[in-house]
Amino acid sequence: MHFASEQHLDDSVLEREFTLGKIPGILWTPTGATAPAPLILLGHPPLGLRTMYPRLAGRARHAAADGFAAATIELPGSGDRPRWAAAEQARADLRRTMEAGEPVSDEIIDALVLPLVEKSVPEWQAALDALLSLPEIGGPVGYSGGVISIGIRLAVVEPRISAAVLFAGSLVPAAMFEEAHRVTIPLHVLLQWDDEGNDRQAALDLFDAFGSKEKTLHANMGGHSGVPQFAGDAAARFFARHLR
Repeated sequence: MHFASEQHLDDSVLEREFTLGKIPGILWTPTGATAPAPLILLGHPPLGLRTMYPRLAGRARHAAADGFAAATIELPGSGDRPRWAAAEQARADLRRTMEAGEPVSDEIIDALVLPLVEKSVPEWQAALDALLSLPEIGGPVGYSGGVISIGIRLAVVEPRISAAVLFAGSLVPAAMFEEAHRVTIPLHVLLQWDDEGNDRQAALDLFDAFGSKEKTLHANMGGHSGVPQFAGDAAARFFARHLR
């Protein structure tokens, strides 16, 4: 891990950009901490870190205020990373289908999501290796947001992740429903009830499929971009319970 730059967002948060091999990332840590901070991995959609930065930095500030470090990495094929022809084709197929008002086929969903999961999850694990080697970072670790299928796979294969906040709304391949049965960590799932891009029943079915004994569904009225502030506060309280 190579740190390329750093800046103080305010008196309480240090932001450092890093690269892990050729993968860009950002680490936020609370300043003045007297012990290694628990870590929250911040997931995001494949729109690029530059596009997602304001939202990610806002989430990181809230995490730091609660005493957590937060980190994220660029997803394969996004941002400044090399273009990924198969992903570009899958996104184009999805756009054409949605613009035509047609149902999105399982084939399109699989082509869009499954390769992304296969490529990105080992990168998240490598980032976690590097982050936990830093003296200012300690366990436990949480995962928050982003593509829900990535969160599912990480919850299944990564024993260092103790709890997760998942954002319902991504297109989910049928294979991920099977993996959901193997998720056992505590979950807090956010669902926007009127999300125009989300199949509500599919989101409810996925929640039912999770094998966790402790799982909470936090559903709010409104569309995809209308997540209320109190929903974020509830997620913060969830992490405070499970990452201390």
